[in-house]
Amino acid sequence: MHCKRRSLIAAITLSSGLMAGPLYAETLDIGVMGELASFDTSQVSGGVWESQILMDVYEGLLKQNPEGELMPGMATKWEVSEDGETYTFRLREGAKWSDGEPVTAEDFVFGWQHLLDPASASKYAYLLYPIKNAEAVNAGDKPLDALGAESLDGGKTLKVTLESPTPFFLQLLTHYTAYPVPKHAVEKYGDDWVKMDNIVTNGAFKPVEWISQSRISVEKNPEYYDASDVSLDGVNYFTTEDRNAAISRFRAGELDIIRDYPSSRYQWLKDNLPDATHLSPMLGSYYYVLNAREGRPTADARIREALNLVVRRKVLSEQIMAGSFKDAYSLVPPGTSRYEVQRMDGVDGDYQARLAKAKQLIKEAGYGPDNPLNLQLRYNTSDEHKKIAIALAAMWKPLGVNIQMINAEATVHYQTIQQGDFDIARAGWIADYNDAENFLTLLRSGVGNNYGGYSNPEYDKLLDQAANTLDLDKRQQLLQQAENVALDDYALAPLLYYVTRNLVNPSIAGWQDNAEDDHPSRWVTFTE
Repeated sequence: MHCKRRSLIAAITLSSGLMAGPLYAETLDIGVMGELASFDTSQVSGGVWESQILMDVYEGLLKQNPEGELMPGMATKWEVSEDGETYTFRLREGAKWSDGEPVTAEDFVFGWQHLLDPASASKYAYLLYPIKNAEAVNAGDKPLDALGAESLDGGKTLKVTLESPTPFFLQLLTHYTAYPVPKHAVEKYGDDWVKMDNIVTNGAFKPVEWISQSRISVEKNPEYYDASDVSLDGVNYFTTEDRNAAISRFRAGELDIIRDYPSSRYQWLKDNLPDATHLSPMLGSYYYVLNAREGRPTADARIREALNLVVRRKVLSEQIMAGSFKDAYSLVPPGTSRYEVQRMDGVDGDYQARLAKAKQLIKEAGYGPDNPLNLQLRYNTSDEHKKIAIALAAMWKPLGVNIQMINAEATVHYQTIQQGDFDIARAGWIADYNDAENFLTLLRSGVGNNYGGYSNPEYDKLLDQAANTLDLDKRQQLLQQAENVALDDYALAPLLYYVTRNLVNPSIAGWQDNAEDDHPSRWVTFTE
């Protein structure tokens, strides 16, 4: 078991004839899977590793405690109108950016407008669509100032008007898309406001160094309103896509936390590092995107159905992933609030019958020995993703499907599949908030994270109806109907449900397993 090492930050000094002890900086070292795309939240690619960094340096109107529960953040209190469509937030007195400038309601209005500005091309802009006119602003059909967010009382009050009552709106405000942007810094530096020499943040930590493809370092923000209760002096986020190597670094004491350790190492870690090995239920789905764009073989629903029919999901979960995932038959995972898990038809049961039907579908689609079906499969680099890709290529081989596998580091992978350059692509989704809508929006027409370009007017209509339904039971029915429309279209290939897998230094306190796998470093302390 490794021991926590600390950084010596000051040499021995002499005072009053006595030799003082060495001073240490309490720095948390985290191994993350990929690199942050930008500190400009409108440009973030969507990786879980990005959320970890951003939640440490920014703070929204609300924040989360170690258990993932909501707490006041930049807003200390709020009121909701009787019709549920207007929220009025009172901004925290004394809240400041890291350069000492006050955080105002105008910074939230500016930040949200920036995210929704069509020029920003943010693929996560849709998360703010519950706000009045947000979708029209994002589409360029209305000006930025038409957004339903107003700064009042000299920036001390933020009034937000919604399109319709939104049960998950407060949860949404902890997501990085709802963070403020320092308007004064953008006005001073323009697009360069995110450079290390210029950036200011309002969270418990502020960025101080970024070594591309290696490390991002942050240090405690002395201007943070609760800085006196932040134990850590800083955090380093090391890009560690080779997670077996990351385990070696953890055992050597070079890393305090590893996010998402390899599933194949679970049993070994449990046997050898039981106090450090964490595994718990999580709101997340691991799936393959099937490109529905015209001209792609997977645009044919018969091909998508055939590919789904022969996937042996229990083999993936129990043999390939060593029990560290659950086999999945839907997009929305178990445990989602006010939702019953749905199920894709025909993808379990007698394998030979499924294989026979799949072969017939492939033949009907015009493929066979004289016209083999060649598909390009993209995945982001990791041993785990590679093993799953190899297993699926083998499962599809009896159909006469030839798979060309292409891997790339995570940021490049997601940028590539967003451009539609693939037939099949690995993707995963961890809930931004505990609501089925957060998963189902991934298949809504025109949404940036709808990598496969799936589009079904009936599906979109059901989501629209759910968004405007006050009755929570009726809303649940509409959301479940929508998922069944997509599952009947074989719009994707659901494969696995996630569990959280983290290695955590046992000498750390303030780090708790939670379903959304969010762990703000602001709460972390070292007990040794």
